[in-house]
Amino acid sequence: MKGDRTSDYDFHLPEERIAQTPAERRDASRLMVVHRDTGEIEHRHFADLAELIPAGDVLVLNTTRVFRARLLGYRDSGAPAEVFLLRQADHGRWEAMVQPGGKLRPGRTVHIAPGFDVLVEEVTERRTRLVRLIGQGKEAALIEAHGHVPLPPYIERADAAADVERYQTVYARQSGSVAAPTAGLHFTPELLEALEQRGVQRADVLLHVGAGTFKPVDAESLADHVMHEEWYLVSDDTAAQLNAARARGGKVWCVGTTSLRTLESVVDADGVFHAHEGETRIFIHPPRRVLSADRLVTNFHLPRSTLLMLVAAFAGYDLTMRAYETAIREGYRFYSYGDAMVVL
Repeated sequence: MKGDRTSDYDFHLPEERIAQTPAERRDASRLMVVHRDTGEIEHRHFADLAELIPAGDVLVLNTTRVFRARLLGYRDSGAPAEVFLLRQADHGRWEAMVQPGGKLRPGRTVHIAPGFDVLVEEVTERRTRLVRLIGQGKEAALIEAHGHVPLPPYIERADAAADVERYQTVYARQSGSVAAPTAGLHFTPELLEALEQRGVQRADVLLHVGAGTFKPVDAESLADHVMHEEWYLVSDDTAAQLNAARARGGKVWCVGTTSLRTLESVVDADGVFHAHEGETRIFIHPPRRVLSADRLVTNFHLPRSTLLMLVAAFAGYDLTMRAYETAIREGYRFYSYGDAMVVL
């Protein structure tokens, strides 16, 4: 079956198609509209989304907030080093990726700023590190003061002051992600207000995005890929709201793959949503049928990524890859600061 092997998701993307900076205005990004029922592809702008979502439908947003996970410093030798915080772990420690990995063994220290050090304490089974932040004041304040915006590696520049605002959704609330839920970056307060005035409901979920979500799949068989865990929350109110919308015939619009992964983690075989809080490793790919979402707003993703495979599960493999071929041909901008698509 086409779409069940990792190599099925290879494609060539010209380097100039990778967006290095965001659009001047969030909702000025382009929007590809993909119709699953007819296979038609339209070209619009993101602000047009207000015309596409009917009253009574529900827009599902992931309200996670990106924190300044990149800590840049130096080793005792004076050589540069990096600690990329992933999540809080046990006993006040953090799980982190480090560079250079071969030099930062347990017992080594990375000096981030005067009075702020990171001590490497342990190597995990997946070759990350458990580290302890050492400094005066609360950890959150130290990270905020000295950390850098964790832009993805395909953005080939240092983070700038503008990224503090633009690599964050306008509705971000709870800190905990090391990458933005990028489909949400296109929304403005004005667009959200226009949708509310139209009668579109909003439902909030929470999934703290981990670096593993964006890691390309190395195994050829999708069954051999193991996802990293990510913490999520679907409240009683959100579950009830989604069930009520479905009962009256309303559609569920997931903004981003993270929102869809969250809902797919709490929906049962009958399409009923249940409140839950915990960790998910859910891997959505063909031939799995998506039960939780009726529409999907998403960006254009990396080759061989779990995100692209999720889109293929939702839209169908052939239509997804044709949409990507069209996007490259029509000059769409790709990845985190790129354009968007909506699958109807």
